[in-house]
Amino acid sequence: MEYMTPNFTKDMVKTHKILIPNMAVTQFRLMQAALASEGYQTEVLGNCGSEVAQLGLKYVHNDTCYPALLVIGQFLDALNSGKYDLEHTALLITQTGGGCRATNYIAFIRKALENMGMPNIPVISINPAGLEKNPGFSLGFGMIIQMAYSMIYGDILVNLANQCRPYEIVEGETDRRIAKWVERLVAEFPKKGAFRRPHVVENFNAIVDDFASIPVHRTKKPRVGVVGEIYIKYAPLGNNNLEQFLFDEGCEPVVPGIMDFIIFKCDNRVEDHLIYGGKTATYIGAGFLKKYCEGLQRDMIAAIARQPVFRVPCTFAHLKSLVKDYLGYGNKMGEGWLLTGEMLELIDSGTSNIVCTQPFGCLPNHVV
Repeated sequence: MEYMTPNFTKDMVKTHKILIPNMAVTQFRLMQAALASEGYQTEVLGNCGSEVAQLGLKYVHNDTCYPALLVIGQFLDALNSGKYDLEHTALLITQTGGGCRATNYIAFIRKALENMGMPNIPVISINPAGLEKNPGFSLGFGMIIQMAYSMIYGDILVNLANQCRPYEIVEGETDRRIAKWVERLVAEFPKKGAFRRPHVVENFNAIVDDFASIPVHRTKKPRVGVVGEIYIKYAPLGNNNLEQFLFDEGCEPVVPGIMDFIIFKCDNRVEDHLIYGGKTATYIGAGFLKKYCEGLQRDMIAAIARQPVFRVPCTFAHLKSLVKDYLGYGNKMGEGWLLTGEMLELIDSGTSNIVCTQPFGCLPNHVV
């Protein structure tokens, strides 16, 4: 079957729509803009419900992890909807290339497509481990940087929104601010200079000031942190709309940003080199990307700190320092030491209620 797998070719860039499973709603809307600026036609899927899980269970064996079932079910449900020209549709999935069954998502998806009679649909993998080659899709330096900005902009919007929405006086005002900024940032992505540091800092400051102007009534509400496996932690489909549930129950959700996970993955490769050795080029490249993303994170934190009404997230370096007495930095399977570190940081900053979202069948995270 592997030899028969269709590749996403350069010609398909103009003819195919690429479907993307929805993990983090705000961040992935911005990531879609980053891909569009490179000429890719994409759509982040929004289909949810029990039928999505049922399709995944039907076409993937039930010993795999639950995120795989949901992601594949969402793909299959979309392909069955009649909305897409199946001769001009491709699928895209992100992979870390780590020691878990998510590394097998591509094989699972292709087997499911084969069983559904759709073997000609190309599957694209975004991963740092060189697992897949698709001539029509390249993850170059420019694309990596744009995706980093997608995640950090999404992180600041989600962080501020969660601190405003539970207390807003005018219902829906926080969501309107998110929609406004997503639209504005999406329009900026293709423009020259959109990712220059002074302009990004200017955007960070403007976003913080805008959210600080939302009329709120600061009553005392329990804060509840959300940590866990990367997909179940963020995806409404994966966690049964956990953030909305907490909000409806009168709580303030506290969700660490995706940028911490990205820096964590870069840090893993740096630590691997220090502990086990390996290619110097990987060590240098990962170290550079880590420092670059940490710089973005520090700029975001500095912007939030300008407004005393908001709690400020900690830096990755502080997060890493908290876990040193509990787990070694070589512990990286699943979410590795990051999961424990986020719990420690939440407790350290006064959020003592924590939901640890664990998907069925995720062995690395259960062990960690």
